[in-house]
Amino acid sequence: MEKLSKKEAEEKIKSFFVHIKNKTPEEIKKIKKLSMKYNLKLGGLRKNFCKKCLTTYKNPEIRSNKNFKSFKCKECGYVNRWKIKLS
Repeated sequence: MEKLSKKEAEEKIKSFFVHIKNKTPEEIKKIKKLSMKYNLKLGGLRKNFCKKCLTTYKNPEIRSNKNFKSFKCKECGYVNRWKIKLS
């Protein structure tokens, strides 16, 4: 990996997530490692791919209840749960 400044790494991550639908799990893994190396948070961007198999969501099964929103991955069957912020 080439040496980048923190700003350059942040820009690279943002540009990566513009067209995430046609990315492979290996490319997503590289971007996650880049964000960890420069201590950058992905935040809401990490909701675009499965936590377990790192594939992008293509028509996931979505369920919600009072406290959580659940995404079921079509590839591996893993259920990602995200807490809903109540104001």
